[in-house]
Amino acid sequence: MKPGIHPQYRTVLFHDTAADVYFLIGSSVDTDRTQVHSDGNTYPYVALDVSSASHPVYTGQQRKTTVEGRVAGFNKRFAGFASKPAP
Repeated sequence: MKPGIHPQYRTVLFHDTAADVYFLIGSSVDTDRTQVHSDGNTYPYVALDVSSASHPVYTGQQRKTTVEGRVAGFNKRFAGFASKPAP
């Protein structure tokens, strides 16, 4: 490898603040913050808003919309706009 052009790859502590979960992952992310992990070692620290521990797609809490529900909602909302049959 060419020296001086590659970012430093190291173990980084990622913290999902929404779920209060910590992940130790190899990364080249640039951060000045450090934090002591539960294993007693100090790692570079990155705070995250969303990760697989808190995202609805991964936690199974995603709201599922059915086709029948959308059609019924449309018909309910716009039922008053239907033209009345001619006499």
